[in-house]
Amino acid sequence: MDQQALAVAFWFVLAALLLLLVLLLRQWRVTARLRTRSGAVEGELQARTEEDRHLVQARLPALVESLNHRPVEVPGPLREELAEVHRPVFDLVAESVQQTTSSVETSARATLKAMMRTVQNLANEQQLAISTMEERHDDPEVLADLLKIDHANSQLARRAQATAVLCGSWPGQQRSVSTLTDVVRGATSRIRDYRRVQIPAQADVAVISRAVEPVVLTVAELLDNGARHSQPSTSVEVNFGQAHNGIAIVIDDAGVGMTLEALQRAEWLLTGQGGHDINRLGDPPRIGFAVIGVLAARYGFTVSVDTRSPYGGVRAVVFLPNALLTRAVPPTETSPALTPPSPAPRPAVPAPADTPAQELERTPNGLPRRRRRQPALPNSEAGTPPPNRPVDRASTGLAAWQRGTRAGRESTPSPAAEGNTQ
Repeated sequence: MDQQALAVAFWFVLAALLLLLVLLLRQWRVTARLRTRSGAVEGELQARTEEDRHLVQARLPALVESLNHRPVEVPGPLREELAEVHRPVFDLVAESVQQTTSSVETSARATLKAMMRTVQNLANEQQLAISTMEERHDDPEVLADLLKIDHANSQLARRAQATAVLCGSWPGQQRSVSTLTDVVRGATSRIRDYRRVQIPAQADVAVISRAVEPVVLTVAELLDNGARHSQPSTSVEVNFGQAHNGIAIVIDDAGVGMTLEALQRAEWLLTGQGGHDINRLGDPPRIGFAVIGVLAARYGFTVSVDTRSPYGGVRAVVFLPNALLTRAVPPTETSPALTPPSPAPRPAVPAPADTPAQELERTPNGLPRRRRRQPALPNSEAGTPPPNRPVDRASTGLAAWQRGTRAGRESTPSPAAEGNTQ
């Protein structure tokens, strides 16, 4: 009986141990499975955390920069399977940024355009007052000072005109057909360092009327840029280059040149893309290339810059296709198909027309100074002295020349010209 009880107990204990072993084995499997699943979940969570961090710190800032018209590459996701998860976030941010940027840009353009219209009106009024004084005063020193003020006002008008163009305005009223040389002269008269510009000889090719003012403004910006970024003792050279489908205005300076990054940015602006957002033009804003790009895209010519200038500086090329060119009409020729070119926009320091009662001198600054000649002796044969010449007739030649050339020099549009759809 005792042996039987022991046997039963033994088998009972063995069964219990087997059951316990099975339970332990099952629990170990469950635990291992849970541990594996927990590791996978933890890895997935860590991957999502890293992807979210990459999204916030790298992808979204680059997306915002690219939407603000900057050549920035937007990086991709760390894991392609998570790209679709972030797609709604990308779309929402892109839409929000575009709406905000558009609103801010529209508001800034409207505000700046209104301000420039006021400045242009004031510049027009000031130009009228200066012109009236130039015609009224005959004193050489007074006239020299007025010419300095006239030149400064033309530069102010050009800056206001360029800013207005960048904000969507038209460059000005439609001009008469002008030769390439007159176009360069007009551009030279609107920059500060006009004495340093070497203007080529008279050309027999002219720019059609609707493109005269845009090309003048473009060349003026390029000349000013070349003069400001080169030594005061150097010159800025302008040449014309004939091509089979147009003519190029080539501008060479002896400045410091441009870096590769600056050239790439200039190329981007000259394509007309830089004028979309005036808030991204720097502080202070550099609008020259942006304005040129807008004008080139609007009127159908091209502008390029590179470092191939023979003087070690920058070479700028304004290429005018045949569609913007015509033949210059000689003064003695009349043609119903062509409008005779208006007098060239004069430089700030012109050489006045010769008159029999005055000689041309210049002040140390290069401005004209008129010195009267001694009156001729009475004619002994006639027995009568020559007729007395009024004082105001001494400036008749200069005043007439001023009136004749002012029409070609005026550049700032009147308020009525804002809606001109050239």
